[in-house]
Amino acid sequence: MPEPLPPTRLYASERGVVLVSCVLSFLGSSLLVCTHALWPELRTRPRQLLLYLSLADLLSALSYFYGVLQDFDRTSWDCVLQGALSTFSNTSSFFWTMAVALYLYITIVRGSPTGTGLLCCFHVVSWGVPLGITVAAVALKKIGYDASNVSVGWCWVNLDAEDRLLWMLLTGKVWEILAYVTLPVLYILIKKHINRAHAALSEYRPILSRAPAFPPRTSVADKKLILIPVIFIVLRIWSTVRFILTLCNSPAVQNSLLVVLHGIGNTFQGGANCIMFVLCTRVVRTRLFSSICCCHHEELDWPLRRSDSRWQHPEPPRDVPGPEGTKPVLSST
Repeated sequence: MPEPLPPTRLYASERGVVLVSCVLSFLGSSLLVCTHALWPELRTRPRQLLLYLSLADLLSALSYFYGVLQDFDRTSWDCVLQGALSTFSNTSSFFWTMAVALYLYITIVRGSPTGTGLLCCFHVVSWGVPLGITVAAVALKKIGYDASNVSVGWCWVNLDAEDRLLWMLLTGKVWEILAYVTLPVLYILIKKHINRAHAALSEYRPILSRAPAFPPRTSVADKKLILIPVIFIVLRIWSTVRFILTLCNSPAVQNSLLVVLHGIGNTFQGGANCIMFVLCTRVVRTRLFSSICCCHHEELDWPLRRSDSRWQHPEPPRDVPGPEGTKPVLSST
């Protein structure tokens, strides 16, 4: 591998944009976790997998936020800790993203029953493989300062490591490139299967009287299946572009626009998932907005109820006891 380029200088505006992206991703991932915790009826198996993906994105947003905020200029203990956390969470996010696609492919296209065994397999691979890689990288002192040529302020693979290309691949890039290939293939196969099922069903609709048609909902689902891999690639491709430019020793790796796109792409995955699976999912969106509206009305009604109860006089008792049954409130003077 050729000699590394000089460090990429990060401007305050670039860091500010990436920090905002980290915050939005944190809020989006937190909202996904909250919807799963608050509404048990929405806890389907795909959304359960989405929960684990959100936890990985949550940790990723926090670790990236600290890295961009610090803008490390050397290897230190907190640089190594931040690099280890972001390496683990980022790699885990790749695996859980592919796990969701693989689960949908198995259940929709193959029609195979899925039990706890498949979920356990997902856990072992999606948490275990990133953890093993991260522990090995830290133990061999491969995590450290990388001059922001393949990052945006945070720490990743140490610039001084002789085999840094190998560890860049192991700690993220090989799984990222694998996701570029796997996700489009799986979602295209799923969409083709759904389209064939719709075509087969449409042949029988003229025979059935009052056959319901659901074109709007179907079109929304089809768009989602297309957008999931597209959004993933659009977000992550800038990281891969800078990685290739670094390997080629090109000064274009320090282009400001490329740096900002790389920072947003690596940190906004949680926000993108929130937009797709909360704000663009009718059932969850309706439940969320109704909960917000109910809380807002209760806050508005509470001072009114207190005011009414304060000024409302109690009704006099219907049965008034005789003089012998009454007791004076104050002793007579």
